[in-house]
Amino acid sequence: MARRPISDELWLTLEPLLPPFIPSPKGGRRRSVDDRAALNGILFVLQTGIPWEDLPKELGMGSGMTCWRRLRHWQASGVWAKLHQAMLAKLREHDRIDWSRASIDSASVASPPGGQETGPNPTDRGKLGSKRHLVVDAQGIPLALTVTGANRHDSMAFEATLDALVAVPGLRGRPRKRPDKLHADKGYDFERCRRYLKRRGIQARIARRGVESSERLGRHRWVVERTHAWFAGFGKLRIRFERSLQTHLALLTLAAAVICSRFVEDLC
Repeated sequence: MARRPISDELWLTLEPLLPPFIPSPKGGRRRSVDDRAALNGILFVLQTGIPWEDLPKELGMGSGMTCWRRLRHWQASGVWAKLHQAMLAKLREHDRIDWSRASIDSASVASPPGGQETGPNPTDRGKLGSKRHLVVDAQGIPLALTVTGANRHDSMAFEATLDALVAVPGLRGRPRKRPDKLHADKGYDFERCRRYLKRRGIQARIARRGVESSERLGRHRWVVERTHAWFAGFGKLRIRFERSLQTHLALLTLAAAVICSRFVEDLC
């Protein structure tokens, strides 16, 4: 998915979710950067991958530290998760989420500074890293994400990632949060994972070690790999420089909302 400018749709969805600004009773300087300018600054850093302190002030988005603090404050208020959910609801209003099949997979990223949910990556000479776990619909729309250390086996985040699926309203009837089928590679070939899906009423399409060729599921699973590539298209997510797990999750969740917003734009 090529980089596209952020539409007004993202801001119009985000604005009502923002917590009101409460001035300090002790006085002090008034807020000099409005929320939309701060959002533009956050998105600029997310897309380009530059250090926060290098955000050019001449762009009119405030300082990088102001944008970083706004990102963290909105994460603590649950804003980014609500924005992602709101974008999913917009897609479901038009029946554009394909629940017939979903896919789960992970991708590792280096994390030189370390921090929460990092660990030695066995596939990268033991360097510190994190894993991004995604569940996507049949088109690659990101439905849920979690983060673990790079040393954690994919299957260890299986239940937590699927539990992160939220009920998405938008059509008549009950909100939906469960796909009909789940595709996964051999890294999830454990009876525990299959029992979990059976309890949830989801049909398991998990490749079996030594039995099924991975190519048999490739025609459905490639969508999750493409979505991981979309996330890697955001410069700030190619390498994890945020030691704080909550800051890293804020950037990931905002990226998921941006990807969803692109699907929303295609409806217009």
